[in-house]
Amino acid sequence: MKQKLGWFRKLVVTFIIFSIMIIGVVLLTSCKQFGAKPSGDYLNAIEASPNYNVDKAQFENQTPNVMSNIGDDINFWDDPFGRVTPNYLFNSNKTSPNTLMPEAQNINMLEFLESESTIKFIWLGHSSILLSINGKIILIDPIFSNSAAPVPFIIKRFQPPVISLNELPEVDYILISHDHYDHLDMKTVKYFGDKETTFILPLGVGSHLRRWGVKQSKIIELDWWEQVDVGDLSFTGTPAKHFSGRLGPVSTMKTLWSSWVIKSLENSIYFSGDSGYDIHYKTIGDRLGPFDVVFMDSGQYNERWRAMHNMPDEVIKGFNDLGGRYLVPVHWGMFNMSLHNWFDPAVEVAARSKQSKIQLITPRLGELILLDNPLLFDEWWKAVD
Repeated sequence: MKQKLGWFRKLVVTFIIFSIMIIGVVLLTSCKQFGAKPSGDYLNAIEASPNYNVDKAQFENQTPNVMSNIGDDINFWDDPFGRVTPNYLFNSNKTSPNTLMPEAQNINMLEFLESESTIKFIWLGHSSILLSINGKIILIDPIFSNSAAPVPFIIKRFQPPVISLNELPEVDYILISHDHYDHLDMKTVKYFGDKETTFILPLGVGSHLRRWGVKQSKIIELDWWEQVDVGDLSFTGTPAKHFSGRLGPVSTMKTLWSSWVIKSLENSIYFSGDSGYDIHYKTIGDRLGPFDVVFMDSGQYNERWRAMHNMPDEVIKGFNDLGGRYLVPVHWGMFNMSLHNWFDPAVEVAARSKQSKIQLITPRLGELILLDNPLLFDEWWKAVD
């Protein structure tokens, strides 16, 4: 028994030392990755938001204090070896594919660009979507870096981007849901910094972009329920149940997190960003729905974190609340950030969609989807590994 305890103490000490080393490397090499917190007159303007708590100096979810009880039901020390519940040290699940995931070949970009009165999109993995609507190109939560972290050796991509940055068509708008590394990528932002691209962001996220050299004239920031019209498209910031921050548990919720509604005269799109299930889905559906296509947070979930990410059954409930026509699960298929099998989000949502007779679209990486005649359910993940 003493030998086992001694081994375990060594494991814990090793883990602590390794964590300190990672933090040290981050502090020494990646400070710019942290972006910048709102300050000065800019912060004063943000504080006027009804979603900002001045006393706590942070944004809040519609349901208060939902983040404070995360994980309280299970103590790591009750099961440190993951015999009952997997953890980040001991996990028997297959959290990343052993082989490359299939990719669509020879993407027809000319066809993609022709989108008058319709919607076309290409899933790039995780929550990154290349969208064509009414002849305008929108890039949603793009991440082209090799990792979704401030340092390159953790949370690495499963495989390189199916379309490289320099292969992209001219992008009119970049839409960001919140400032976490797997949604707001400094490398990608800086690439578009000197291009004719407009960034549409939740309140406060512009502070990061300005730190990275993006001009204020190219930034539009919206609170929940605020709308901006650009040509024949409209973008509306809508609620989500999540949190923000690029410094882990330090300095969180200083910028807003959002879901988004994109509308043209003919079509309507909902993008959930990261969110746990709550009444906001029904409220958005009642006010702005129905939606032709719903891109819904469906991965990186855990029962302990359900406040911030949909569980599989909640994906279906949220989709129905929104009044969606087609469901596209996102936030999976490119990074390992949870404890479940990498393919579980697709398997779980697919089973529930079939049961509920929902039209599910599960595109391969880089596959061009035409919403007028979409390729529906494809269990491509079964061919991996």
